[in-house]
Amino acid sequence: MPADRILLIDDDESIRKVIGYILEEAGYAVDTAPSAALGLRALAGQRPDLVLSDVKMPGRDGIELLGDIKSVDPTLPVIILTAFGSVETAVEAMKRGAADYLTKPIARDELLLTIEKTLKLRRLEVENEDLRRTLADRFRIENMIGLSPAMTAVFETLRKVSPTDATVLITGESGTGKELVARAIHFNSPRRARRLVAVNCAAIPHELLESELFGHVRGAFTGAIRDRAGKFELADGGTLFLDEIGAMPVVLQAKLLRALQEREIERIGAERALEVDVRVVAATNRSLPTLVGTGDFREDLYYRLNVVPVRLPPLRERTGDIPVLARHFIDRFGAGARVTVSRAALEAMEQYRWPGNVRELENFCERIVLLRSAPAIDEATVRAQLATLASEAPAPAGATLPDIERAAVLDALRASGWNRSRAARRLGVPRHILLYRIKKFEIRPEE
Repeated sequence: MPADRILLIDDDESIRKVIGYILEEAGYAVDTAPSAALGLRALAGQRPDLVLSDVKMPGRDGIELLGDIKSVDPTLPVIILTAFGSVETAVEAMKRGAADYLTKPIARDELLLTIEKTLKLRRLEVENEDLRRTLADRFRIENMIGLSPAMTAVFETLRKVSPTDATVLITGESGTGKELVARAIHFNSPRRARRLVAVNCAAIPHELLESELFGHVRGAFTGAIRDRAGKFELADGGTLFLDEIGAMPVVLQAKLLRALQEREIERIGAERALEVDVRVVAATNRSLPTLVGTGDFREDLYYRLNVVPVRLPPLRERTGDIPVLARHFIDRFGAGARVTVSRAALEAMEQYRWPGNVRELENFCERIVLLRSAPAIDEATVRAQLATLASEAPAPAGATLPDIERAAVLDALRASGWNRSRAARRLGVPRHILLYRIKKFEIRPEE
């Protein structure tokens, strides 16, 4: 890894030699300049990682130079060197964007410690910016996968709504990608530079959810030993994603509604409200209109959340997307190993029902990539793993024995490509028993 490069600008030759020697001895690459003009020329020639600049120099002084540097590269850290007691100069430099200041005469340890701290902070800022760019690129709507008319309509809605501050309600079964869509909305919005804060309303005990969302003040309840900011405050200027909103207790829904309408919140135990600038995206796999009918969800909150509805179709309603998704996941889990998959194998995946939707397909693709015995994934491998998957699937709540028996027959037929002899062998029954069950349960290939 190359050494960090420091540009030292000072009109005093002895100081340039002494500080330059200290920095080189510490392992830094050092460039020096005796004036602001030559410093700017050096800056244009080879961009340093940090600038050390004196204030008092003939011609252009260090404060003016600081402005020039920030106009060229606002992220480049500049440490100002000032004479002892020049507090006003140091304050002015910090206001104009200096990372820090040092007073002359400069102690060796203080110099190196200040430089190390400043460079470490800059590296963190660069890493954070790289991460933000990576996330923004990953969640670009153009990078989301789906060719079916249903998903094309979803993508078009996202393109229209993401640049706005409109509240969005995402609905769909588990595993359809609701959180992925919420992140796409955030990272394609003007709020992308601020935080996306996610809260799973079903995963937090009801008695703790209010504090989690709105925060509390010290002494508000037993165990509240200090003030604590809630998720609304943490998401200020950004986006708050409320997952599984249908699980939120009714007593808390009124406070959420007020936060959405008034754009202000109250910590538990606080005497005054706090203004917040938060965009809310909510998601649920439950039918909110049904919950409204049973009294488990406020009707006014439902309408406040449902400004822009986005319904994510289950995978069984867009089977044409399965090959595209499968190839994407296989490429990703192959980690550059160029894993191929046959058309017959993809067709076998299309025939499966995928009750766990895209998440189940993703996990399945990871499994077949890890367990493959050859670079190419063939139909036999896929059907064998699909049979295992079908046997692992839990029976739906309230299912009767005939329901379970019919589902087992149907899964065996799908996993065998509707070859009845192979399906019978999978089930461990004679072929005529399978034919009887097919007739009894009125199972047809179009299923």
